[in-house]
Amino acid sequence: MSSAGSITADQVAWQPKVNPWVIGVVVSLAAFMEVLDTSIANVALPYIAGNLGASNDESTWVLTSYLVANAIVLPINGFLVGWLGRKRFFLACIAFFTVSSFLCGVAPSLGLLLLFRVMQGAFGGGLQPMAQAILADTFPPEKQGLAFALYGITVVCAPAIGPPLGGWITDNYSWRWIFYINVPVGALAAVLVYQLLQDPAHLPRIKKGTARFDYVGFSLLAIGVAALQVVLDKGQEDDWFGSHFITTLIVIAGVGLVSLVIWESLQKDPIVEVRLFKNFNFASINVMFFAFGFLLLSGVALLPQFPADLDGLYGV
Repeated sequence: MSSAGSITADQVAWQPKVNPWVIGVVVSLAAFMEVLDTSIANVALPYIAGNLGASNDESTWVLTSYLVANAIVLPINGFLVGWLGRKRFFLACIAFFTVSSFLCGVAPSLGLLLLFRVMQGAFGGGLQPMAQAILADTFPPEKQGLAFALYGITVVCAPAIGPPLGGWITDNYSWRWIFYINVPVGALAAVLVYQLLQDPAHLPRIKKGTARFDYVGFSLLAIGVAALQVVLDKGQEDDWFGSHFITTLIVIAGVGLVSLVIWESLQKDPIVEVRLFKNFNFASINVMFFAFGFLLLSGVALLPQFPADLDGLYGV
């Protein structure tokens, strides 16, 4: 490992071989594709439910399974980058996200669609953080503000474009095409990333045989978040604590997430650095982001369904 001073020197000396703005557009395209899929399926849920023989409540898992898988994978991005290298990891995320999108389009049942959406969310979990890391390394400090403005435009516009685009595609073609459209975009992004992107010289790599992955922490995170998501999705339908199934999941979620905090606070190389929450500024900004995400995603999920309901989409 290099010292902090030598890493800084390498960062200053390293320059990409192609125009940084070309790289910025390419990585923003990949991030746009991933963010778009958080909202594009919202207005198609009644069509998905009707076509696959599911209820409207069951069809909402198409949205939540994607988001949960996305959130679970985010903390392990650093390990995967150190193991595979940033370019290979980013390229693998794009490739498997594209394949998962195609599989979502051909899914014959709701169960398989949810499985492929979990895969899609898992592989998409590396696109946004890697896009930001690539922009930070590609642009000099004085231009990083403009570079992240370009990225910010894609992240802000994608959730807004998703519902009208998904509704238009569903009305004129089929709900399956809301997933198929990722295939040509993903293929183009993969080719461009392969041709243009390169790993900086200062990027650390995990030597073979020395990688230490926090399997316990990752398992607790996955179990806790997955159980909590099932509780939030099925709780009202099953009368919350009146259901033995929901009560059991609440206990599993509580034990899993509390155990995660305790375990990660004792680890030297945790996947979630919970000790950072001792810093008031860090903790408060995360609380604000939680509130922002709660309001944003709930609105993105619910608002497109209200005008569709008024227009008779649900048959009322």
